[in-house]
Formats: sequence, structure tokens, C-alpha cells
Amino acid sequence: MSGPTLDFRHSNLFDVKGKVAVVTGGGSGIGTMIASAYVQNGAKVYIASRKEKQLKETCEALNKQGPGSCHYFVADISTKAGCDALANQIKERESKIHILVNNSGASWGAPYDNVPEKEGWDKILSLNVKSVFYMTAALTPLLEKDATSFDPGRVINISSVASFLTTAVGSKVAGDGNGLWSYNTSKAALNHLTVLLATTLAPKFITVNAILPGVFPSKMTAFGIKQHGEEGLADGHPFGRIGHPRDMAGVALFLASPASAYVSGTHIILDGAATHSRTKAAL
Repeated sequence: MSGPTLDFRHSNLFDVKGKVAVVTGGGSGIGTMIASAYVQNGAKVYIASRKEKQLKETCEALNKQGPGSCHYFVADISTKAGCDALANQIKERESKIHILVNNSGASWGAPYDNVPEKEGWDKILSLNVKSVFYMTAALTPLLEKDATSFDPGRVINISSVASFLTTAVGSKVAGDGNGLWSYNTSKAALNHLTVLLATTLAPKFITVNAILPGVFPSKMTAFGIKQHGEEGLADGHPFGRIGHPRDMAGVALFLASPASAYVSGTHIILDGAATHSRTKAAL
């Protein structure tokens, strides 16, 4: 059988040592969970967001963990110009990247009759959908360089189980009376964009997949956790808890490793079966 040797030890299947990764929104929440998983397994990781203090603190913490390394760029990728600027900074430092995690995102909760156009719709769709396309397009040359069918470039989009919800109002994360009209819509669009990018980039040996988390500790869920506590957000959940950083790290590591080289165009729901169980999901 042609291809890699049949070495199925976990040290080989899930190896990301020496890989170069970019994680947008890597300074907090889910982005930091993913960046930490890669650094702890020997990857060189670049994180990016608008908040330099937060980025610096995250890098310092992750570099103490090692054995990989963490570096940062201050960037605002809510526009194509911002995406291109970040991509150009990365290209000045690296001639090849192996992993792009499109994690940056935002949410906006508001009553049905009072959703502001600029903040409530334009900003959300720009960051949650448009920036994923432009970041991926800008970094495609670095992802496809030296990529093969057994060692492809990886794009991982962070979507949400909110993309499946058929009601916008009632979320504990958004607060009473507020609806996540634009957020839920943007994540549904991101799911489809993931498939479009997967089919577009497959001939270049780049996989594109999406992780759809339920409730995890993050900036977006901070309001709900403060109001209801983690136990409150897990009320009715079949696992009786919200997502743990290890849950996210494991899936992100899988999608970046040799174990998933033939996986592309998929949506991995990461919520302990809450969505399919039709429970009182906080998102």
C-alpha cells in the first residue's frame, strides 16, 4: 500500500510537532484553548486579535508551557484590508504555514424591533463570515506550499451549534428579551462556507473543517456564566456540564494532525449531544 508507513501509534497519528499554526482570536477563550493544545504538542503558533495586552499575556503563559512557542500579531480582521494586513505580516515571518484556525468572532443580542444595522448585522457578518473567507484566501499560498494528499494544509473554522437553532430568542447567553438574529445566521453561513472552501481547496491539498461548539467558557458566554453560573447554563444538558478546554483541545488537535488528513468539509458538533437531544441548550 502506497503512502505513509502503517504506524498507528498515537505519537504519530496526532503529531503536530514542528508545524506552524495561525489562530485568529487566539488571545482568549476557545482560541487560547486551541493555541495551547498546539504549543503543548510542539507547534509554533501565531495568535492574533486587537488587544495587545491580552495577546502578550497569553503568549507568555503558553511559552512557559512549551515545548512549542507562541507569538502574536495585533490585528483587526473585520475588513478585507485588515485580513490582508495580517496575512502580509505572517508572510514576512513564514514562507509556509500548516494550520489556520479561523476563530475570531463576535455576537450581538438585541430585541427583535431594535437590532442596530452597523453593530448588530454588518459587524457580525463581517467578522464571522467575510473575514474567514479573506483570511483563508490570503493564506492559501502558504497553506498549499509543499502540501500533499497525506500531509495537507489545514483550515479549521470555529462555528457554533447556534447555526442549527430555529429560534433566536430565549438564550441564557444573550439575556432575557434579546435574540441572536445575526449571530445564528452568520454561523449557519459559516457552515456552508466551510464546505465551499473544502471543495475549492481540495485540489491544492488543503482540508477545511468546522468545529461547532456548544457552551464553552469564553468572552461570548461570559455574560451568561456571570448571570447563571456554569451549572445554570448546563441545566437540562445530558452531560450535566458545559464544555471543558480539554474537549476543544482534543478536536482541534485531531483536525490538525495526520489522523484527519482525509477529513474535509465536515462539521463536528462539540456539545455532548445537547443539540440532538433537544435540551435547554444555552446557545
